[in-house]
Amino acid sequence: MSECINRRDFLKMGGAAVVGGAAVTAGCASAGPAAVSAGFKAALPKAKGPRLVIVGGGTSGLTIAKHAKKEYPKFDIVLVEKRDMYSSCFSSNLWYAGLINLEFLADHSFLDAARNNHYIYFNATATGLDRAGRKLITSEGEIDYDFLVVAPGISYDYNRIGVKDEDTIDALRTGYPGGFISPTEHVTIRRKVQEFEGGLFLQYVPNGNYRCLPGPYERACMIASHIKKNKLKGKVLVLDANPEITIKKDGFHAAFKELYNGIVEYKPGSAITGVDLAKKTVKTEFDSYRFEDASIYPGVRASTLIEHLGLMDAKSPQKEALISQLKYNYIGDERVYVTGDSRPHPYSKSANTANTEGRYVAKVLAARAQGKDITWYSPRTVCYSMVNANPPEAISVDAGYVLNKEGTAVGGFSPDTKLFEKRDAAKGRGTLEWARGMYRAMFEG
Repeated sequence: MSECINRRDFLKMGGAAVVGGAAVTAGCASAGPAAVSAGFKAALPKAKGPRLVIVGGGTSGLTIAKHAKKEYPKFDIVLVEKRDMYSSCFSSNLWYAGLINLEFLADHSFLDAARNNHYIYFNATATGLDRAGRKLITSEGEIDYDFLVVAPGISYDYNRIGVKDEDTIDALRTGYPGGFISPTEHVTIRRKVQEFEGGLFLQYVPNGNYRCLPGPYERACMIASHIKKNKLKGKVLVLDANPEITIKKDGFHAAFKELYNGIVEYKPGSAITGVDLAKKTVKTEFDSYRFEDASIYPGVRASTLIEHLGLMDAKSPQKEALISQLKYNYIGDERVYVTGDSRPHPYSKSANTANTEGRYVAKVLAARAQGKDITWYSPRTVCYSMVNANPPEAISVDAGYVLNKEGTAVGGFSPDTKLFEKRDAAKGRGTLEWARGMYRAMFEG
């Protein structure tokens, strides 16, 4: 729906709301998707240069905010983030096994990051977008932009495990969270692990390009380590929708066999097709499994915000953004970019990838603000996975990527990709140092 309305009728509509994927503003609709805006401005200082607005204070958004300012100091940068307190998803598995405390994950401030790196942190929720008018609509008013980056992460897709009714979806989110989005999920899962008294703990691994490919396997190891240490009569069942462990398979298989024989049971090719929470049972194509407790990771799609803002590729199986694979801008609009886990690239949806990718996008933005351009280069995926908590031992991967033969899209891993699948204490220490380095890279100047 696109139509011109007068200001009186517009004000009767009462604030910001998404309307049928069309842009409706006071006066006349703008072309392209957007939201209704009451026209009130966000309480922000007047821009002192080209305003770059970034939606999302995860690894991608924080990295771009920091490095875009470094690359082009004239940028006036506003980071819009709905959370008022940060806590990382990466490293959260270590908390379940007692290797870190909550402070390790959460003792990081958006305010400090903004002050240290000379940008504005604005605590608000993005609700709509007027691309023609270059306005982001938020819960705290509209923000004019010269460039916009949308980095909102992922949403869960419960349809992929055969669950469509809202009551069951809510019960799964509440009682058996996936643990790869919200900090409150990590609190719940840690409590589950600490209170687990025995029986079967189910860890599900989805298919597709889900966030943190090795994460569910690492979590299985950390829960199994807790069971082993406390001599509980229980085990971890890893139901994997994939035909094989998706990354670092030799290292994880070795851990399952050598450290947790009889505690971890791994079943590949076991996609969940239905859930009966009353009976605490999940179904696959051939079997059903009853569990005492679980973390059910249903599979991911791009954040629903991508769809609400009209930036989604309708052909994308995971509802990711319709953007250039080389430059990250929305197709047909070099003022709007999508980065991080909502982009369609086959890169790992992981913190180190988002950080190195964000540095590249910062260069793209700085160049384009000056009427220039840069050549594509690959992000890196450096990822540690803790497989033993007593003592801490880990495995790791260091991956790069190459373009396809046409040079138009990402083709696959680069030849210099290396796997380090023999667990040891050095990589265990490296896991913690890697995380500390990520925090420094986002929050310190």
